[in-house]
Amino acid sequence: MTTDLITHPASLAHVTPPGHPERVARYEAIMTALGVARFDALDRQEAPLCDRADILRCHPEAYVAAIEGAIPDEGFLSLDADTHVSPGSLEAAQRAVGGCCAGVDAVLSGQAGNAFVCMRPPGHHAETARAMGFCLFGNIAIAAKRALDFHGLDRVAVIDFDVHHGNGTQDLLWDEPRAMFCSTHQMPLYPGSGYARETGAHGNVLNVPLEPMTGGAEMMQAYDDVILPMVEEFEPQLILISAGFDAHEDDPLAQLNWTVEDFAWVTRRICDVAADHCAGRVVSTLEGGYDLRGLAASTAAHVGVLMEAAS
Repeated sequence: MTTDLITHPASLAHVTPPGHPERVARYEAIMTALGVARFDALDRQEAPLCDRADILRCHPEAYVAAIEGAIPDEGFLSLDADTHVSPGSLEAAQRAVGGCCAGVDAVLSGQAGNAFVCMRPPGHHAETARAMGFCLFGNIAIAAKRALDFHGLDRVAVIDFDVHHGNGTQDLLWDEPRAMFCSTHQMPLYPGSGYARETGAHGNVLNVPLEPMTGGAEMMQAYDDVILPMVEEFEPQLILISAGFDAHEDDPLAQLNWTVEDFAWVTRRICDVAADHCAGRVVSTLEGGYDLRGLAASTAAHVGVLMEAAS
């Protein structure tokens, strides 16, 4: 089996204001890192435009229409202090959703062993009717709902190791008993959610906050002792990963001290659980990561482990 790499140059057309950390250069850095011979075996696919029905699995029509109506003909429009749209943002966001759904379709149909979706804007901060934290649509939550509603799965686990809590994914899956959402994240830090007491309407949310300046050892303990045992108990039929690389020690927006090897370790452990419980079926999508060198190296390590797991 192969690993699908799902991308589209529309990511380059989502242009943010000068100096913004979630910038075009992130996509370029990753694609350069994944362009070397080591990654020749990736099955490279273009992210399709999503079906509107997929977005509507998580977001109400009024919200979707508001995002569509906010796209400017030129320049930028600010949805909040952090989240901006430009003329190419809607297509990029639609293909980010479409890429996640295509990854789910490919993995569940057996066309791919696993998949990595390299698209922007990211999605894990987008709440039911609120764009925030650089995010427009809840890409990973929409993918989970596609697996559940379109493919008929009974149990999907979402694991989020971005340094910021995935408040949007939590919001979108809070009342979904067929989905488990698990997150490690720095606390205190934006967006201010992700306390251990936030457990979902059905006990389906697991948050493990990490203190600033901690590193790989504390992360490994969180996964080995808390998160992965709970995921194994849930017995997922598919694991989705919100792969943010901003816990890297050089990232400018946070204060965790993970290394490239730490990202490889957590990816490998997730793939091990997937091998035991869901035939290795994993779909990962890009979230944060704002130091370009750390982002590129960490993403390459992540994708390398996915390729090993699929082979």
